[in-house]
Amino acid sequence: MFTPIPLNLPAYAANIQRDGAKLLIFDELRKKQLVLTPEEWVRQHWINHLIHGKRYPRSLIKIEGGLTLNSMPRRTDLVVYDTQGNKILLAEFKAPAVKITQAAFEQVARYNMVHRVPLLLVSNGLQHYYCRIHFDEERFEFLADLPSYR
Repeated sequence: MFTPIPLNLPAYAANIQRDGAKLLIFDELRKKQLVLTPEEWVRQHWINHLIHGKRYPRSLIKIEGGLTLNSMPRRTDLVVYDTQGNKILLAEFKAPAVKITQAAFEQVARYNMVHRVPLLLVSNGLQHYYCRIHFDEERFEFLADLPSYR
């Protein structure tokens, strides 16, 4: 069973309950209890930070959306849309014990070949990386911080 650890994100009052040997965390977007895994711990912190810290509207955040890549079904961890329905942020979360490596960036880049989202986030809850994609110029830039919703 995963024991929650402090992350390098603003703390919040997570709704955690025990169900036998399992810990459950309440997902405020899906409005249900989920098994608390290390990756889910990171995802829920990010959801809270996006909504309360960065002012991303909760109604524009989609969790675990499906996509097909090379004829294989895949799931994105989180996608944020603007009010016109355009994807503006694609996030990939890892467990805190998982180092953010080139492979994590390659995974989100492969997903972004389908989504074509201008802002990427990769985080294990301890380390966070933000990247803006300039499709028209065929270049990218790493950002010091994730922009707030505009």
